[in-house]
Amino acid sequence: MTQLPIIKDIYGFLGPDMMAGVVGLLLVLMFVPLNSAFLVYVERKVAGHIQLRPGPMEVGPHGILQSLIDAVKLMCKEMITPDAADKPLFWLAPCIAVIPAIVCFVVIPFSSVMQIREMNVGILLIFAFSSISGLSLLMAGWASNNKYSLIAAVRAVAQSIAYEIPLLLSAMSVILMSNSFKMSEIVAAQSPYFWNVMVQPVAAVIFIICSTAETNRAPFDLVEAESELVSGFHTEYTGMRDALFFMAEYTAMFIASSMAVVLFFGGWHGPFFSGIFWFVLKAYLLVFVTVWIRWTFPRLRFDQLMNFAWKVLIPIALVNLLVTAIFIKVF
Repeated sequence: MTQLPIIKDIYGFLGPDMMAGVVGLLLVLMFVPLNSAFLVYVERKVAGHIQLRPGPMEVGPHGILQSLIDAVKLMCKEMITPDAADKPLFWLAPCIAVIPAIVCFVVIPFSSVMQIREMNVGILLIFAFSSISGLSLLMAGWASNNKYSLIAAVRAVAQSIAYEIPLLLSAMSVILMSNSFKMSEIVAAQSPYFWNVMVQPVAAVIFIICSTAETNRAPFDLVEAESELVSGFHTEYTGMRDALFFMAEYTAMFIASSMAVVLFFGGWHGPFFSGIFWFVLKAYLLVFVTVWIRWTFPRLRFDQLMNFAWKVLIPIALVNLLVTAIFIKVF
């Protein structure tokens, strides 16, 4: 009870918007590492069951503490910097990889009342900051002074440009229908029993494929490609720097799934009641699908990857957007 006046003083000093920002930032900073540890465990278990093996079983019940032990190990490992590396860029790249993963949470509406900040251009903000992750991969590959890392960096840029186009076109189809860039208004335009995926199935499939490619997940993980490039752009990274790249990847998976939930799967709406439970459940189901795809489909060749984007996805996404625009204009 004695703490209430202090809380009121802080609230009065910061104001409601700043207070929401500070609390939201603290929650995001706690959620990002926990989400990454959880998804690493889920991925290992799913991969194990798909390959008819149990997965992690040694640390804790059913290996549930394995991710925690791995995090401790990474924090204790020495962070090695190659002598010939461009050191400022080499050190900065992992930090830049994590920044968009944190900023994008600001505009995601987890429920009708749980959103850090509503913005008129919320979707554009996520697309803009997501593009920065490609820059971080380019910096890491260039600064490492390693031929495998450099090839991975070039691949990352080409892949990012190719798959951002159909990703934006598929999202534009929903934005045209909702007539808004606000994520909360896009969710509010859907009902608990009628989601955008029912009228935009093609756009939904294209969005999920492209978001998988944008997060560099198999079968689109040409920027890592262990059998060709060792570990690609993070071959020379060790310890916490390497962990930051993994944290950014798993957070990007959750953000991409959250965007798909907002655009196509009804956001926080559910069949019985509405709230954050349905949003988180749908987001993690889509993450599970992404993990399932990774351990089911083989890796594409790079020419197949680019042809699929430029010759298949972009024409289909353009036609879908054109049909949507004509339908809205006529009806």
